[in-house]
Amino acid sequence: MFDPTDAPRVFGVPLGVDFPKALVDGLLALHERHPPEALARVHLIVNTRRMARRIREMFDQGPALLLPRISLVTDLGEDWAMADLPDAVPPLQRRLELLTTVERLLDQSPDLAPRAALYDLSDSLAALMDEMHGEGVPPEVIEDLDITDQSGHWERIKAFLGIVRPYFDTGQAEPDVETRQRMVIERLIAQWAETPPDHPVIIAGSTGSRGATQMLMQAVARLPQGAIVFPGFDADMPEEVWETLETPLTSEDHPQYRFAQFMAQLGGHPRDVAPWPWASRPVSPERNKVISLALRPAPVTDQWLRDGPNLPDLTKAMANVTLLEADSTRQEALTIAMRLRKAAEDQTAAALITPDRTLTRQVTALLDRWGIIPDDSAGMPLQLSVPGRFLRHVADLMRNRLTADSLLTLLKHPLTHTGVDRGPHLRLTRELELHLRRYGPPFPDAESLSTWAAARKEPEAAGWVAWIRDCFCDKELSSSKPLTQLVTDHIALAERIAQGPDGDGAGTLWDKEAGREALKAVTELRDNAKHGGALNAPDYANLFTAVLNRGEVRNPDTPHPYIRIWGTLEARVQGADLLILAGLNEGSWPEAPKPDPWLNRKLRNEAGLLLPERRIGLSAHDFQQAASAPEVWMTRAIRSDDAETVVSRWLNRLQNLLDGLPDRGGKEALAAMRARGQHWLSLAEQLEDPGQVTPATRPAPIPPATARPRKLSVTEIKTLIRDPYAIYAKHVLGLRPLDPLMKAPDALLRGTVLHKVLEEFIRDTLNDPGLLTRDHLIAQSETILAQNVPWPEVRAMWLARMERVADWILDTESTRRARANPTLFEEKGSAELPSLGFTLTGTADRIDMDETGQLYIYDYKTGAAPTKDQQTHFDKQLLLEAAMAEQSGFGQLAPNPVAGAYYLSLNTTPKEVEAPLAEEPVEKVWQEFEALIAAYLDETKSFPSRRAMFTKDMAGNYDQLARFGEWDITDDPDEEPVT
Repeated sequence: MFDPTDAPRVFGVPLGVDFPKALVDGLLALHERHPPEALARVHLIVNTRRMARRIREMFDQGPALLLPRISLVTDLGEDWAMADLPDAVPPLQRRLELLTTVERLLDQSPDLAPRAALYDLSDSLAALMDEMHGEGVPPEVIEDLDITDQSGHWERIKAFLGIVRPYFDTGQAEPDVETRQRMVIERLIAQWAETPPDHPVIIAGSTGSRGATQMLMQAVARLPQGAIVFPGFDADMPEEVWETLETPLTSEDHPQYRFAQFMAQLGGHPRDVAPWPWASRPVSPERNKVISLALRPAPVTDQWLRDGPNLPDLTKAMANVTLLEADSTRQEALTIAMRLRKAAEDQTAAALITPDRTLTRQVTALLDRWGIIPDDSAGMPLQLSVPGRFLRHVADLMRNRLTADSLLTLLKHPLTHTGVDRGPHLRLTRELELHLRRYGPPFPDAESLSTWAAARKEPEAAGWVAWIRDCFCDKELSSSKPLTQLVTDHIALAERIAQGPDGDGAGTLWDKEAGREALKAVTELRDNAKHGGALNAPDYANLFTAVLNRGEVRNPDTPHPYIRIWGTLEARVQGADLLILAGLNEGSWPEAPKPDPWLNRKLRNEAGLLLPERRIGLSAHDFQQAASAPEVWMTRAIRSDDAETVVSRWLNRLQNLLDGLPDRGGKEALAAMRARGQHWLSLAEQLEDPGQVTPATRPAPIPPATARPRKLSVTEIKTLIRDPYAIYAKHVLGLRPLDPLMKAPDALLRGTVLHKVLEEFIRDTLNDPGLLTRDHLIAQSETILAQNVPWPEVRAMWLARMERVADWILDTESTRRARANPTLFEEKGSAELPSLGFTLTGTADRIDMDETGQLYIYDYKTGAAPTKDQQTHFDKQLLLEAAMAEQSGFGQLAPNPVAGAYYLSLNTTPKEVEAPLAEEPVEKVWQEFEALIAAYLDETKSFPSRRAMFTKDMAGNYDQLARFGEWDITDDPDEEPVT
């Protein structure tokens, strides 16, 4: 196949050339005059399964012939000659074995990392072990490092060496994946040294970035019929630039560094890389020169001044490049989606390339509006799939106390109760949600759920709630358990929740592609759980999430034939007419190097391990290849999550180079790139523009007299005065605000608890005056807080507030007792307006009576009490309660004169605020109240929204219904009769 030569045989395919197509064309050309079986003797080794599939597809296009043997680098160990080598230990088993060791390390050194990082830490340690095996770096090499300036870090490294050394001692007997791969390659090289293969062996598409792979590539390059074919080789770099790519610390982030390193290890020079003769001409050689110069190593960027003026016309070179700088990631995703839609219309092969999976999910969601399903090579992370989320929610039951929101999250999940009829389950779930929103408790338990079921009339409610009690209540774990038991209990619980109360199946939990992938991950964890030791519930939940995160789910729907989403690796082996390089910001592309808790950058370099810049260099090579496509978009968001982003270093270099070459048309080229991007941004803005919408007017409905409320509470009179529309919405339309699912420790709950504390305290002191002490008040507060407030930190805060006002309560209570004796607590009352057919209701917090029968009414406030003017004009609660007491009394208490009414304000500065009964006697208050109600019962009177709010920004429960914001309080009410 190849002509004999004494030099290693290394070829390079230029940038901007479809690599698999060039490879196949070359193989066909080399065997054009050979017998058919000659091609079948070729052993073609590629680095990814996707590339192998693409090469096979290209051969399948015809003509009919015998195909070469195509395999992956990782498939070499499957040959029968390697059968005596021990099988590799499953990666998950190795990570679980390390999990227990790292856990002990964290117990000894808690400052190393939080426990939430337990699995991530063991995973990074396993990855480092894999790297050491792959690069041939034993622990002894690290022990011999110069650590004179790394004393603090060295203590951590010594702990690490103690963990990994046993795995190196037993590495040949129980190898991990990388160890076995290196063993396979070493044996294969030894066999070739004794008996070189007489058939062609070609390694194509790999850059040799890993030690074991590079060792294999060097051996193949020296075979009599061996060859290496590099992808994306930059033939435009001058020799002096290649000479600078020698030191990893300064050059490993360069896209061509791996080629220079490989040739140096081979004893050659990049100039010895021969062009692959059968590769087509690059799409734009001029653009390749520009990109090459822009990406030169940082130490030689001064060559821009020397070589920049020799570049071709930059306007022509960058003619098919668009630069899109969006204001936000949302705008970036929308504009990309619009361009992909246009490509679908034109039947143009287009691909979005980015490592930012959040951005790709946004683009996918936006494409859905046009019914376009892209062919996403990465798919969805398993943990974000429907079964992945379900299994994680179930795992959280073992970690946290059951809350109302976590219960309903699972009850509403589409996989819950799928083994039997789901209709009654959904109906009961809705009823339970409304009950929990209205009445609580925030932490449902078996007793509260049973009480709810007993009040239901549905016959299936009892069995359904029994299933909830068994599956959801009291599942949190307080101690560690063996991982095997945790996995078994977790999956059994998940299957029972998925099945429902009847039957023994798992519902549809393991159905479809996502379910099968989840079952595969769960089965792998179950099979290897015996190596994981014991874990507590939080550590298990973190471990389970990390295991799921290793899996991916492909969309089972048929994707669009022209629209694709690729990772950066896929771009090497695929061809498209339009490539969109998205998310070109630092931290996204290139991605920020992951922190290494074990070895710093300097020690890695001294030990011969890979530097963090390796991944950046690979990404740079992917960028350089993708930027050479026929049409290229480069996109980024200027802001992300309300913060300024930093432009990707490669795009920044390109912009600076173009901007600094005005004589070659650089400024015009850059301006044209931005103008093309701005055109599409303008189209995206037009798509999102809702147009002119007529704003709503300030509502003031006029309901018929028969629909107007005939019964209100004293607290609602303030609302009737300030915001009549709220009364209309509540009592005429029958609308109620939906209570929050998770009861919050808000002012309403604090007021309820305070009322109960003072009621119980005053009752106790009536029977035993000796209990009128600070100690008893605080003890009573602690008891009631424990019964009604399930948040420990809130209990502590509210108890501290009570302690601050306790002395004031006791001091002023003696004055109140001198006036009168406490008689009624939380007593309901009502008063009629017979001429209007209206009833006023109310509840008095406390009513005292003196020896002459006069009453004293008290109302507790956790905040500030209303002022005298506010009580006179708006907040008439106490004044109306006083009028009710004289009109009809409260409970069994007959009407009596009211001598005083007081607000007890128990905030940070407690005080007693008296109602202005002298200025506002009860007779006057009642007359004004009757006039107010008569006005609102008049069928010509409207109920305007926000008539007299205390402040402009004060929120109302029905502001959204009134469409407040489309109108202003200065607008006149739009009075409109309603029927």
